[in-house]
Amino acid sequence: MSGILRLPCRMASTCAPALPASLLRSAAYVGGSWLQSSDSTTFPVLDPATGTELVQVADCGPRECREAVKAAATAFRSWKEVSSKERSILLRKWYDLMIQNKDELARIITAENGKPTKEALGEILYAAGFLEWFSEEARRIYGDVISVPMKDRRAVVLKQPVGVASIITPWNFPSAMITRKVGAALAAGCTVVVKPAEDTPLSALALAELAHQAGIPAGVYNVVPCSREKAPAVGEVLCTDPSVAKISFTGSTATGKILLRYAADSVKRVSMELGGHAPFIVFDSADVDKAAAGALASKFRNSGQTCVCTNRFLVQKGIHDAFVKKLSTLMGKELHIGNGFDEGVTQGPLINERAVDKVEHHVQDAVSQGAQIVAGGKRSTVGKNFYEPTLLSSVTTQMLCAREETFGPLAPVLKFDTEEEAVAIANSANVGLAGYFYSQDPAQIWRVAERLEVGMVGVNEGLLSSVECPFGGVKQSGLGREGSKYGIDEYLETKYVCFGGL
Repeated sequence: MSGILRLPCRMASTCAPALPASLLRSAAYVGGSWLQSSDSTTFPVLDPATGTELVQVADCGPRECREAVKAAATAFRSWKEVSSKERSILLRKWYDLMIQNKDELARIITAENGKPTKEALGEILYAAGFLEWFSEEARRIYGDVISVPMKDRRAVVLKQPVGVASIITPWNFPSAMITRKVGAALAAGCTVVVKPAEDTPLSALALAELAHQAGIPAGVYNVVPCSREKAPAVGEVLCTDPSVAKISFTGSTATGKILLRYAADSVKRVSMELGGHAPFIVFDSADVDKAAAGALASKFRNSGQTCVCTNRFLVQKGIHDAFVKKLSTLMGKELHIGNGFDEGVTQGPLINERAVDKVEHHVQDAVSQGAQIVAGGKRSTVGKNFYEPTLLSSVTTQMLCAREETFGPLAPVLKFDTEEEAVAIANSANVGLAGYFYSQDPAQIWRVAERLEVGMVGVNEGLLSSVECPFGGVKQSGLGREGSKYGIDEYLETKYVCFGGL
């Protein structure tokens, strides 16, 4: 691979990380070409660990967004006619290039997102897996022949691509959230316009470079980065342009509702993965060592900044004290704060200072109402975007951390008496993305798995994401499913054809 580009730094102590010159792009990718914004404006991408500027990226607005939609609409006319085998081959080439460049792609994620290098590499392998999976699913889009009572008729069901899809993705998984959507869309025969999060556009642009190298035709994959200030206007275009047939969004429930209102005017197809508030229930019958290990993995991956990470721990009174002690010990032993590029670091920075403020506010609110700090509980001296992994006990359902998604390294523990009480608390939220519980009682496992009002359940397991399995939630956690054999259906229309006069 080509060399490493070491970006300039203003101070030695905050020097920007070395990034791969072969994949570092700062312009929009539209219709197979790299374009600057029409007014030549840019916005900075910052390293959350140091606050150092990584690069200036083209700040696209509605004009560039409409150009990208137009390019996607033009490309759709030919891409939809490409055979499923050809689409499969191209997606496989894209996957192969991701694997060949996995270390370089991981460096980009650590630089713009902050997650430790090991986690970033794990994300790249996960992200590439979606391209591999959907390269295979592209050849498994099946219709039906339906038996009808009329002898002179035949009924056939076809599956056809919906058209241009707007793909709006978050910063916490800047590669995987793109490939999980785009892999399915391209496999189905759709074309896409991607708007990456303003904090992490470099991963989306690096994927564009690899898509270009893989031979993905011009206009099939487009990327329009933009600043926080221009995001509302760009988002409106992506949701209202007549040429857009489908919207796929991952982000907050509040933003999702705004996009749904835009989509309603033209009745566009929509799939959304929105906020979570995952419960993690530990019953008295649980293996406390396994439960604590699962809790650590579920809560502190990406410093607690995942949509499926546990937000509240519900622990039955008989095992409560042992669990809290075990989890505290594991946190002290396994979690190490620092720059994601440093050896041995497991806890990188939060994405920005606003995220740190929210964690701090939740901790202060809980303590003011009687919660006890078992571990952590304050900002880290490593840097302004770092917060210590924190464990709270004596938490109640009235505290903010038990009512809102924290999205940070905070583990609040609530004590409960009965199974019914735990399930009621878990289901009290208006969202339902993921839920976890530990139990060794087979009857209880079936009862609780069926009663939890979430789209995904981890039973004696703290990590549940897999390319082969459907990802999505219920209630206000979203619409539709991503990944798995179900994910491609989000980009397909079902057409019934009746042949008469036979």
